[in-house]
Amino acid sequence: MLTDCIIPFWHGLKDYEFGGYFGYVNFELEIKKQSVKGCILNSRVLWFFSNAYKLLSQNALLEDANHAYRFLTEHCLDKKNGGLYWSVNYDGSVFDSTKHTYNQAFAIYALSAYYEAAGNHEALDLALRIFRLIEDRCADEAGYGESYDVAFIPSANEKLSENGVMADKTMNTLLHIFEAYSSLYKSSGSADVEKAMRRVLDIFELRVYNPAKHRQEVFFDKNMNSLIDMCSYGHDIEASWLIDYGVSLLHDRDLGARIGVITSDLAQNVFETAYHKRSLWNEQVNGTEDKHRIWWVQAEALVGFLNEYEKHPDKIEFRAAAMDILDYILQYIVDKRPGSEWFWRVNDNGNPDSSLPFVEPWKCPYHNGRMCFEILRRLATDNA
Repeated sequence: MLTDCIIPFWHGLKDYEFGGYFGYVNFELEIKKQSVKGCILNSRVLWFFSNAYKLLSQNALLEDANHAYRFLTEHCLDKKNGGLYWSVNYDGSVFDSTKHTYNQAFAIYALSAYYEAAGNHEALDLALRIFRLIEDRCADEAGYGESYDVAFIPSANEKLSENGVMADKTMNTLLHIFEAYSSLYKSSGSADVEKAMRRVLDIFELRVYNPAKHRQEVFFDKNMNSLIDMCSYGHDIEASWLIDYGVSLLHDRDLGARIGVITSDLAQNVFETAYHKRSLWNEQVNGTEDKHRIWWVQAEALVGFLNEYEKHPDKIEFRAAAMDILDYILQYIVDKRPGSEWFWRVNDNGNPDSSLPFVEPWKCPYHNGRMCFEILRRLATDNA
């Protein structure tokens, strides 16, 4: 999957004229070369090729990562106000100058991975500067603010809100802050980053995790009060293994035991509630199930169920579910056309949605690429 499908597809989107990677590929696999390039997309591409190089040690993959890094630092980074823009035009000029905490987090995630791949200390220094920017500009007493204008003046959080609510804070952004900080801590060993990771875990444990409903709450007001009855199955199973991984870096047995109970509860609830027909439903809102199968949800479910099996080898149902989801991905989510990648989503019968593209600012090689990296990493650890 990694070497024959995902890597070739994204390598083929390298823009040699204007830099970065093309920002849109429609369902017919037509590259729209003058489409907007999302900065989150570029960060995720940088993260992907950095990790692919670390795994496979192929120089072409490092050059793909170098290509993404140059575009990020030359065009996505605001050298005056700090942080990354939301998106740029095809030629690298600014399109949307919004500064979003979610976007800054993915830059940290990517730059940390690139530092480990290329040994580029400027990348690590930049990641630490963005970390300090988040802590200085976005952190408050309750958690982390999210949406800002170009000068980091707070603005409405339209980009990470949905389902009829306007959220000041979201579980999604908090999860990816923790993910980014975990990567940065692994790369830097910074005591400040460790302190911030522990703060995020406190927020997760006390405000985001709902023990009565065995889920994470999703959208919040500025004081971290939940705004909607919603369960995002994909984010819950993603959190179940991502948070376990981040906690493992802290080497705190008591913390790991306490948080591990929560993450196992999330995985168990997703398994019992959303695992159907060898795959995972998308979400539940106000009691209504969305039964679409989303590409990234299946990738995270495979890793999450495998992680839960590794924590509890007696729970063989989780290993069986991971294998089933892999079969489902290969049968329904992977597009069989030559030179293609994964469908965005399929319906309950496995039919792809032809209205959705293969690439746009949110559709990227991050989830399915990471699924491959995680399986290979865990297999290598088991074999060792």
